Amino acid sequence: MTSVAERPKPFVLPEYCKGCGRCISSCTKACITMGTEINPVTGLVPIVLDLSRCNGCGLCFEACPEPYGLRPQGEEAAFELVDPSTVLGPRPYAAPQPEPWPDTSVPLPEREPLIVKGTYAAAVGAVLAGCRHVFGYPITPSTEGAELMAKVLPELSGVFVQAVSEVATVNMMYGAGGAGKRCMTFTSSPGFSLMLEGISYMIGAEIPAVFVNVMRGGPGLGNIGPEQADIKLVCRGLGHGNTHAIVLAPATPQEMLDIAMLSFELAFKYRNPVVIVGDGYLGQMTGKVRLPRQMTEPGIPEWAVFGDRSHRGNLMCSLDLSEVGLEQHNVRLNEKYAQMTAEEQRADLYRCDDAEILIVACNTPAQLAKGAIKELQDKGLKVGLFRPITLWPFPIEALLTVLDRVERLVIVEASSGQLEDELRLALSHAEVHAPPPMSHVRRMGGILPSQDEIVEHVLGLEEVR
Repeated sequence: MTSVAERPKPFVLPEYCKGCGRCISSCTKACITMGTEINPVTGLVPIVLDLSRCNGCGLCFEACPEPYGLRPQGEEAAFELVDPSTVLGPRPYAAPQPEPWPDTSVPLPEREPLIVKGTYAAAVGAVLAGCRHVFGYPITPSTEGAELMAKVLPELSGVFVQAVSEVATVNMMYGAGGAGKRCMTFTSSPGFSLMLEGISYMIGAEIPAVFVNVMRGGPGLGNIGPEQADIKLVCRGLGHGNTHAIVLAPATPQEMLDIAMLSFELAFKYRNPVVIVGDGYLGQMTGKVRLPRQMTEPGIPEWAVFGDRSHRGNLMCSLDLSEVGLEQHNVRLNEKYAQMTAEEQRADLYRCDDAEILIVACNTPAQLAKGAIKELQDKGLKVGLFRPITLWPFPIEALLTVLDRVERLVIVEASSGQLEDELRLALSHAEVHAPPPMSHVRRMGGILPSQDEIVEHVLGLEEVR
């Protein structure tokens, strides 16, 4: 019969312990307690042993559901963590260097202009940029873009999938983008909110894709009227963690097409999602659109998880259980964001050369502001328009070139100040702590600021002066 002294006492392998606590309840001597420190390898809290009262009964071994969590002392050497490759042997073949498969440019014949709505223009631009994979879930006022893609992609050896939800949509995009395919979706404000978790995963895994968000009134389900209610969401709230994406704000159907093409270029340049935001009116408004003289036939990037032998060694993942490793990854992301900020600021300056009053607006309100500016200039006022095309990064460098001679800023937007918040934040980061006085023209709930409202507001400023 084995004596008490000969019974092996337990030791714990923290890397295998899930902290389930079953061993704690099995120990009659209260030798086991729940730990307080997270194991950096697993992200879990393992148990802690105090063997001063242990009689080696072995009940904890039986209670442990993990085959290697609690083991008898003396077997430590048999449970050292090793690289799986040394256990399973080498791969049947070494992962080769992926073969280059570059994009190519295909010339297009000259065509007459199209008269199409904004969502159609974005869809056409995506096709010309080489997008052949579209996933989505219907939501007004963006559905027409997905409907057009559903019609044309099968004729182009492409794929359109109507997902069961926006959550499913973004995860399909994760797979397609990770395979190096140009993919996109059309959605609107509540649907975009549902995609944020997946967008955060894609940013973390550095997977490119294009999201067209045709903004509508909110909060909640709101209505289907045009609003700019998602500016803070796309600029500051793209899911949890350290997440940013280039945000482009077109103002016409022509820009919807041009910016859709640009978005795929930027998404693959930075291996990052890109967001196009338009208001509901722009999505439904028709306008003249000229097609470019060339289209893109996409290749496969070297980093893609494409499924062939050449790309077999690649991996896409946003999971990093090591705190040190995750911090280093965030440092790399910040370097990429800094490059975006330095190289991708875009703005349109309209009648700004001698402007004393500068209107700041984007999307459809910017078009209404142009009409107001013409009317105000006819009255002798020096008024210009600063139109940010990138909302993130905000084009502060272009604004600073004209700010010294501006006496007042007027922010025109279909939201409760979200564009103004981005402007103020950009000025603060640029160390502009005493900008010109600001006022605003705002409408909400699906109502756009009118040309008359803008004119009346600016004339009121002149009366105060």
